[in-house]
Amino acid sequence: MTQHTIILLQETRSIQTRTYKEFETVSMAMDGVVKMYETKLKAMNPTAANITYDVSDLNAYIDNMADIAALVFDPTTRTYSPHDREWIKERVFAYLRKVSR
Repeated sequence: MTQHTIILLQETRSIQTRTYKEFETVSMAMDGVVKMYETKLKAMNPTAANITYDVSDLNAYIDNMADIAALVFDPTTRTYSPHDREWIKERVFAYLRKVSR
């Protein structure tokens, strides 16, 4: 069962940074959040061969966004359930634990 997931985000207070990203599953959405952070790290450190970070750095990135939320499709009710930044941080952590095994 796939759970279509939409990540709604606004990186800064500027309304022009408001956007959304669609994913086929919650897991793919969490991978997308991680990749957004890694892309930002690469842009901030363009000459670095390797960049390391830990979960607290990723959580700080999520916390510093002006707004972030997830909408996850529930096929039983055929509706989208909203989730806040704390839910996203929990799911990102679970995703990273899963892929590190």
